[in-house]
Amino acid sequence: NRLNLGKFRNEENILWSFAPHDISMILTLAGDIPEKVLATGAAHLNKHIHDVTTTHLTFKNRIQAHVYVSWLHPFKEQKLVVVGESGMAVFDDGLDWSEKLKLYPHEVNWVDGLPQPKKAEFEKIPLTPKEPLKVECQHFLDSIKNSTKPLTDGLEGINVLKVLDASQISLIKGISVRLKSESQKKKDFYVHETACIDGGCEIGKNTKIWHYSHIMKGVIIGEN
Repeated sequence: NRLNLGKFRNEENILWSFAPHDISMILTLAGDIPEKVLATGAAHLNKHIHDVTTTHLTFKNRIQAHVYVSWLHPFKEQKLVVVGESGMAVFDDGLDWSEKLKLYPHEVNWVDGLPQPKKAEFEKIPLTPKEPLKVECQHFLDSIKNSTKPLTDGLEGINVLKVLDASQISLIKGISVRLKSESQKKKDFYVHETACIDGGCEIGKNTKIWHYSHIMKGVIIGEN
């Protein structure tokens, strides 16, 4: 969540203004770009400028993520929640350094075939207070000085833009948009962005797969 009241923009919408930071963090945590993007939202103040959006990201490794951004929110919130198999982590950038990062070792137990929550006390994870923008700039300068790869390099920027572009298309057209990996781009067949191709398929040269088709695992399609 990245929420606040204003500052309202007249050039870019809330997706492009607020979401890049969170998309970048999610791509790093997931270790990949998403297979599919679905974005919804509303333009309340300006007809063509969305001020509230929710973007859903689906990854190959079954990770699901969503980014909720708004500049029509009554209070400021910058919060990242990660739900994993053995716990849940919360980073709340609006709190003091001693409170920013917490780990919740909650569990889900199955009782008589039904999932039941088992809550536990959270643990505060200590962080060293630093000025984020200063650290970011210093890391950039050090990368230039030492000729080392920065944590956020050009490829990271391109991947964030790919997700933003797919999100914008989804937002305007009201459809789910699939992202093409580098390996998919080298294929000698065509797949429409709304189609779904499961892993383990054989697709022949010059074949065209059109709108909303679902090619299931094990399917073999010949040439043309």
